[in-house]
Amino acid sequence: MKNYKFILLFAALIFAGCSDYLSETPVGELTEDQIKQDKNIEGLIVSAYSILDGQMDNASSGLNSGCSNWQFGDVTSDDVYKGGGGTGDQNPIHLMEIFNTNPTINDLNRKWLALYEGVQRTNTAIRILTQSNYSKKKERIAEMRFLRAHFYFNLKIIFNQIQWFDETVDDPAKLTEISNTEFTSDQLWDKIITDFQAAYNDLPDNQTQVARPTKMTARAYMAKVYAFQHKWDDCFSATDEVIKSKKYQLLPNFRDVFLPENDNSSEIIFSVQSSINDGSPNNYNGNPGDRLLPPGGPYPQYGFMRPTQNLVNAFKTDANGLPFNNGVNVSADDFVDTRLDHTVARPGIPFLDMQIYNWTPREAAVYGPYSPKKRIVSKNSAYYLTIWPYVNALNFYIIRYSDVLLWHAEAAIEKNDLQTGLYYINEVRKRARDSKTVQWFDGSGDAAKYRIGLYTDFTSKEQAMNALRTERRLEFAMEGERFFDLVRWGIADQVLNTYFDNEKQFRSHLTNAKFIKGRHEYFPIPQSVIDLAQKGVITQNPGY
Repeated sequence: MKNYKFILLFAALIFAGCSDYLSETPVGELTEDQIKQDKNIEGLIVSAYSILDGQMDNASSGLNSGCSNWQFGDVTSDDVYKGGGGTGDQNPIHLMEIFNTNPTINDLNRKWLALYEGVQRTNTAIRILTQSNYSKKKERIAEMRFLRAHFYFNLKIIFNQIQWFDETVDDPAKLTEISNTEFTSDQLWDKIITDFQAAYNDLPDNQTQVARPTKMTARAYMAKVYAFQHKWDDCFSATDEVIKSKKYQLLPNFRDVFLPENDNSSEIIFSVQSSINDGSPNNYNGNPGDRLLPPGGPYPQYGFMRPTQNLVNAFKTDANGLPFNNGVNVSADDFVDTRLDHTVARPGIPFLDMQIYNWTPREAAVYGPYSPKKRIVSKNSAYYLTIWPYVNALNFYIIRYSDVLLWHAEAAIEKNDLQTGLYYINEVRKRARDSKTVQWFDGSGDAAKYRIGLYTDFTSKEQAMNALRTERRLEFAMEGERFFDLVRWGIADQVLNTYFDNEKQFRSHLTNAKFIKGRHEYFPIPQSVIDLAQKGVITQNPGY
């Protein structure tokens, strides 16, 4: 059964911070004794969970700060074009797409605002919990430290040099005094790991409410941090523990992972809960980051987050079913990975349970013929809202079990254990190979020539790493991960500039796109943050 998000009824419990990006207007007051009552403490806990989706005010602006990171992790990669009604539609995201980002872009400010709102809410909850006699004090503090680490992790991979403060900072005036260079990059990572470690130590093995993290949730997130730090021994140990816990398994069919009725399945380690028709105002508990993607509204699709030809070509396979990206566009005669038509809407191929994909998306001359499909909920589904704001109830997955398997493979390869890397890459490919394919509606068979094979061996570390990187791209395409993977692998400049050089020949909106190494790995600190802080406290990232 789907676990619907709590509705926050304790508006008075949102504690005021300092500046526009850390504050809420208080609408009531509680005494010190009242705030420590169990029901009010739980209100604080729910408040911290409720900001996970990036929804702060309304669904329209929620798309710019949503937890899917679609503009930060996808549009800035070789997987996705911004899309929409041309370069002027959500123009700040177009500037992000061509790496002409500047500190005044709204998406940067709203993302910073949402993530630090999460930090502030977890800090408030931890502070009150510490002073209370609440019976669930220990595990709730662990949950809050887990969430705080999650918010800081996202701040770190997006902005790099960030302000860090914990629950001991209880005077809002002090927030404008906190420098974003007080701690080095390594020290910031250590603080994030410390929170996840504390969560791991005190979280239970199981939770009655699936949205709450468990001990293995924290351990899996630790593995992700270790991968970004290139601490491969630690990453290997963490993923090994999660795998051996036997708490998770891959679903048999790839498409089933992205059906709302399967949310919180055995494959999902941590996700942000979404719901519709739950009594919340304007259905704002639906997924705000993906609001412009589903069918519905004034267009067959709004037309944002459009798959690139480069991504489609990456799904081509050879006669043995192995990746075969020769730079030639996929045709009907080519073998393709089964996951392609579960991820991308292609002309002439069935679109979910609705129809053949035969419509022309917005600005097809600019952004090509393809549309998103993986995280689209059919408008025939009870989990899709057919009226404004056209949100859906599909959870957003932060960590899937296939993440853990591929981090384990990556750590093994980095440790020169190519056989272990081979085994776990093939585990992910087996599920794809054995998954149900997209079929013609009349039952006449496969909609394309699907073929996936397994690797037989790796003869070099380079070959193994290339296979690993390809597998992550295919498995997690359009899930907000690609750009961050390219950065942590140290190949963003090479991959993206090669991609731009080719794309400029037929995508004029990328004519001026260029990735500058040493600058574009991270986004600029929002100018509003610098202006609100005390003079000289916030240092802008290099090159902005």
